[in-house]
Amino acid sequence: MLNRRHIRVKVMQSIYALHQSQSGDLEREEKFLFYSLENIQDLYLVMISTLMELKKMEEVFLHKSSLKHLVTSEERNPNNKFIKNKVIHLLAESSHLTLSLENRKIDNWETHDDYIQLLLRLIKESDVYAKYMSNRENDFQEDKQFVLDIFTDIIVPNEKLYDYLEDNKLTWIDDIPLVNTEIIKQLKAIKEETEIRMPRLYKDIEDKDFAKNLFRKTVLNEKDLAKQYFDKTPNWDTERIAEIDTIILKMAICEFMKFPSIPVKVTINEYLELAKEYSTPKSSIFINGILDNLVKEMQANNTLLKTGRGLM
Repeated sequence: MLNRRHIRVKVMQSIYALHQSQSGDLEREEKFLFYSLENIQDLYLVMISTLMELKKMEEVFLHKSSLKHLVTSEERNPNNKFIKNKVIHLLAESSHLTLSLENRKIDNWETHDDYIQLLLRLIKESDVYAKYMSNRENDFQEDKQFVLDIFTDIIVPNEKLYDYLEDNKLTWIDDIPLVNTEIIKQLKAIKEETEIRMPRLYKDIEDKDFAKNLFRKTVLNEKDLAKQYFDKTPNWDTERIAEIDTIILKMAICEFMKFPSIPVKVTINEYLELAKEYSTPKSSIFINGILDNLVKEMQANNTLLKTGRGLM
């Protein structure tokens, strides 16, 4: 689920938090870094479970409607296509998802079912729902496309849901697009025989090590890393450089010097994107200039040691 860019974002935020706390408690901040990363799985479960909870709520609604004193023919014989959706059924019947929800104590929609009510109302008012419910037959491909449509067009963009997620855990703000993209990718790949499982957080152990090593090697070498760019900012007062910019520079330089398997171009591109998203409008230009000059100097001095082909 995680990619290297998102790991870099989380490391950058943890270093910033360490600076702001001024405690110097490296171990505590490292624990928070991994807590923040692992909570992405909770967010995944919260988002994927919206689909399961929508089905449950509609089942309850149809059942209550059938028990009314004056029952219409539609209430007596409702169109059950939505609650029999084959993709949502796969989600609800997944033992792996069920156990993950229980083990991680994900019960957000039990205490905040008003969000599920809101989403269900919006879905039932939509054209995609009207088209889907125009017949009573469940076809797997149609069911899958319907789930993709309501998730992508109704659930994901809902501002009230976004506000709830942001208020629930501050660390989720940057994780929401990552998780939603993963769920959409997973839904597109579902087949009738698919056993749905929660995606692994890390692609492999190297990615987890990368998070730990990037954080530790940047923090423990901050003074030495800062020396690398001090004399390359003649038109800038180093004391006035935005703090996020200094963190981005240190992390990039750390990758140049202490991560020999990461190509220089990858490092530069990744941190320029971080600067564009998290710092000032001119930061990416400023950072690009410093890193470009530094790389040229290190290459001239043979101090840029990269292993493998095409890493320069």
